[in-house]
Amino acid sequence: MELPIDHFRLLGVNPTTDLQSLLRTLQQRIDRAPDQGFTQETLLAREELLRASADLLSDSSRRQAYESDLTALAGSGPALMPALDVPTSKEVGGLLLLLEAGQAYESFELACRALQPPQTPALGSTREADLALLAGLACLAAAVDLHQQRRYEAAAQTLQQGQHLLQRMGQLPAIRQQLSDELDGLRPYRVLDLLSRNLTAQAERAEGLTLLEELVARRGGLEGFGDTSMGPEEFQAFFKQIRAFLTVQEQVDLFSRWAEASAAADFLASTALTASGFAQRKPERIAAARERLEASGQDGLQPLLACLHLLLGQVDKARSAFEQGATPELKRWAEQQSSDSLAQLCAYCRDWLARDVLPGYRDLEADPDLEAYFADRDVQAYVEQHDRTSERLPATTESPLTWDMDLAPISAAPANPSGGFLEQEDEDEQWDWDGTAWLESLREAWDSHGPASWMERMPKWQCPSRRTTTGVAVAAGVALLAVASIVRLRSPAPGPGRTPIAVQPVAPPALPIKPPLPVKATPAAEPSLPLREEAPSEAQVQALLEAWLDAKAAILAGKDSRIPLEVLARPSQLDRLASERDADQARGETQTISTDITKLVINERDANRIAATVGLSYTDQRLNAKGDPQGEPSKMELRNLYVFGRDGGIWRLVSFQKAP
Repeated sequence: MELPIDHFRLLGVNPTTDLQSLLRTLQQRIDRAPDQGFTQETLLAREELLRASADLLSDSSRRQAYESDLTALAGSGPALMPALDVPTSKEVGGLLLLLEAGQAYESFELACRALQPPQTPALGSTREADLALLAGLACLAAAVDLHQQRRYEAAAQTLQQGQHLLQRMGQLPAIRQQLSDELDGLRPYRVLDLLSRNLTAQAERAEGLTLLEELVARRGGLEGFGDTSMGPEEFQAFFKQIRAFLTVQEQVDLFSRWAEASAAADFLASTALTASGFAQRKPERIAAARERLEASGQDGLQPLLACLHLLLGQVDKARSAFEQGATPELKRWAEQQSSDSLAQLCAYCRDWLARDVLPGYRDLEADPDLEAYFADRDVQAYVEQHDRTSERLPATTESPLTWDMDLAPISAAPANPSGGFLEQEDEDEQWDWDGTAWLESLREAWDSHGPASWMERMPKWQCPSRRTTTGVAVAAGVALLAVASIVRLRSPAPGPGRTPIAVQPVAPPALPIKPPLPVKATPAAEPSLPLREEAPSEAQVQALLEAWLDAKAAILAGKDSRIPLEVLARPSQLDRLASERDADQARGETQTISTDITKLVINERDANRIAATVGLSYTDQRLNAKGDPQGEPSKMELRNLYVFGRDGGIWRLVSFQKAP
C-alpha cells in the first residue's frame, strides 16, 4: 500500500528539525500511542514505521539524498506527490499514522478500499476489526475537516459512506451512533449549502427542500417544541438565512404544508401568497391569503385584512376593517398622510407591502406600485368578475388610483426605542426574532390576565414602524416565531374552510408522570387503529408506536405493512422511510429489524401533541439479494424522543430523535 505522505510528516517533524529534537519527537510518539482500542499488532506496526522514518532522517547522508528527491519531486509539478510504500502486514499501522498526521480523508478512503473485496480481510480477524475501527475514526475526523472547510455536502456524504460500511460489517455500534449524530447535526448546514446554489441546480435544491422539511417535521413545526438539539435562537438565526434563498413559490408551498401545525407558518403562507399575487398580478392569490387570515380566528388582523380587501378592490370592506382594527397610533399616522380615507388606506397598504410583504424572496423584485397593480388588465378583470354587486373602485380605463389623493410622502416610523423584538436590525431582514424584555412582558400578561391583555402589554408606537404589519396591526394576533417560543399552538373548533389556530400558554400545568410501562412478556393485543382518543393513555401511545415500528420493519424487509402507513405517521416520516427503502433496493439489500420497547414515559401532553421518551432494544441485520447476512448483526440500546400529533382527529407519529 502506498501512503500519500513523506517521512517528515509521518514522524511529525519538519526538514529543519535537528537530530536531538527528531529523536525526542520519536520517543514522544511511541510513548503516546492511541488508546481507542487498536490491537497490539497494529500499535507495534505503527511503532516500527515511526522508527524506520527516524532511522532514515537520523542518517545525514540518507536524509540529504531524501531531501533532494523531495525537492526534485516538488519541481515536477503538483500532479506528483511524495508517497511511502508500506507492506501489507503494516498497512493498518500506516493508515493510523496517516490519520494522526491530519490526513483523515485519505486514511478513510484507503481503509474503505482495504475492506472491500477481493482484498477484504477474513471475517472476524483482528485486522478486520482494526480496519473497521480506523475507518470509523477517520470518517468522523474527515467529516469535521470538511465541515470546517464549509463543504457540508461532502461531509454528509462521507458520514453516510462510513455509516453504510460499518452497518454492512455489523460492527462498532457506538461509532455508528456518533456518525448518525454528526450527520443529523449537519442538516441545517446542508440545507443552507444546497438552497444557496443557483436556481438551475434543480436536483440539489430539491434535496435541500427535502432536508428542510425533515428538519421542520422533526421540530414539530417552526416553533420547535419537539426539538432539543436546536434551540429557538439558533433556529431563528438559521431560518432568517434560509428565507433569503427560497423563491416565492417555494415559500408558498412550504408554509402552506406546515400551516396545519404552525400558526407562524400559517401567517407566513399568507404573506407569501400576497407577495406572489401582487408581484405577478394574480388577485386570486391575494384572495387566498385573505381567506387564510380570516380562517385563522386571530384578533388584531383587521388592518392586514384592510390591505387585502383594498388589493381586491373592496374599498368599503377595507375602510371598515381599518376603522375597526387600527390602533389610535396607526390612525394618527394615517391622518398625517392624507385627509382622504382612501388615500390613507393606500398609504398604509403601500408601506405594508414595502416593509413586510415584498422583501425576502430570492426571485422577487417588485415595487409597491398600486397604480401599476390596478392598471393591470387581469386585476381589473378579477375585480369586475368577483365584485359586481358589492362596493368596488370606480370602473375606468385609467388606473383606479389616478385621482388626487393629496398624499404626503410616506415615512416609516423610527425604530422601537426600547429595542424590543419589533425593531428591524437592517433593511434586508423582514422581521426580528429578538426581544427578551417584550417576551417577559407578554409572559406576565399571560400569568395575570390571559391573552386578552396582549394588546395592552404591547409597546406603544407613535406611528407605524418599519414593521407596520407585525409591529402594530398584528401584535396580538400573528404568532411570529419569537412569540411561538413561549406559547403553545392548539386547534379549536373548525371554522369554515379550514381549521383555525388559537394560542395557548406554552407551560400548562404539568401532568403527573406515570411509572414507565414494563416490557411486555407476551405479544401485545392488536391495537385499535387509527388512534382517535382525545387523551390517549400511555398504553395506547405505546401500541401506536409499536405498530409503526412493526410496519417500518416490514417495509425495510421488503414486505408490506399490515396496517396502512398513513394512519400511523405523517407524510414526512413516510417519505423518510420510502427513501431508506429505495436506497436499500438500489443496493439489492433488505434489513431484518427487531425493536422492543423497554420503557415509555410521556413528558409533555396537550390537546394536539404528545412527547414521550422511549427506551428501545434494537437489533438489525442486513441481507443481500440472496437473503444471506451481510456482516454481524448490530445490537444497540437506544433512548429516543418521539413526538405525536393529532390532526383530523387521528394521532400519528410526527418526528423522533435521540433523547437528551
